Amino acid sequence: MNARVLDGEIINTRLDDVRAYEGVRTRRILAFVLDYIIVALLSIPFAILVFFLGLLTLGLGWMLFGVLVPAVAILYIWNTLGSADQATTGMKMMGIRLDRLDGRPIDGLTAVVHSVLFWAGNVILSPLVLLVTLFSDRKRTLHDLLLGTVVSRTGR
Repeated sequence: MNARVLDGEIINTRLDDVRAYEGVRTRRILAFVLDYIIVALLSIPFAILVFFLGLLTLGLGWMLFGVLVPAVAILYIWNTLGSADQATTGMKMMGIRLDRLDGRPIDGLTAVVHSVLFWAGNVILSPLVLLVTLFSDRKRTLHDLLLGTVVSRTGR
């Protein structure tokens, strides 16, 4: 990591470079679509498992269908965005990653909170979530501002 210490605070100099944010908004949207497809595909085997569980429990197991996709998505986010790569599979394909402004790595809990805030923001303030990127520094979304995170290009 390319970092320096200023007044006892770790500053990531890679994140100070303007080139790290070129095309991030478009790449982020495309990564979101790819991750959606991946979560949908990962949900299929679990749906089959829940179907057979429902047969064994005389229909009670089928209540799990209501939480199936969110549960798969949370596990996916925890294991990809919360990993050492700090990126989901879609983000890796688009060459972006999630960073903390304080220089610490993204952990699984922060990754899940980031995702939950994204969805809560979309439910409550639908168009504002992406509109904030037009006016914020480093093209940060509303949930990035709340968590002190930023999405940047990996190769820059």
